[in-house]
Amino acid sequence: MSETGLILRTAQQVLNNHGLLDSDLGNFAAPDGRLDITAAIYRAVTGTTPKCFINDPGTARLLIETNEAVTTAIRWVSAVLPTRPPHDPGTGIDDHIEHLAYWLLDVDHFLGRRPNTSDVIGVLSRAADAADNVTDMPRQRAAA
Repeated sequence: MSETGLILRTAQQVLNNHGLLDSDLGNFAAPDGRLDITAAIYRAVTGTTPKCFINDPGTARLLIETNEAVTTAIRWVSAVLPTRPPHDPGTGIDDHIEHLAYWLLDVDHFLGRRPNTSDVIGVLSRAADAADNVTDMPRQRAAA
């Protein structure tokens, strides 16, 4: 099992225990303990959910983006989603954090509804399997 596969499987357990935050409030966590996908991955890596995840999304995003293991796991999840990540013209790369957030907020074409906790856990499982079985991370997609 790869390190990323282990992280993503741990994130499944984190979401199962804490619940999924799927609101569009911009925060990564709720006061009641629910987490969005990226916060669950962060907690799987670090074992913590900093308070800024509840009320300071800018600082929370900085913590997420500066943790290599977290960003690698997020990229694997983004790679298995049926949609493409938005391209950030400011950085010149795809925004995988926003990709996961948008996926949760939109009605999934295949499901006919917004993804729920079970759907997210399934996506984390597919991403973990991909991380375990593919030798290289899929390349960044070129800008259109």
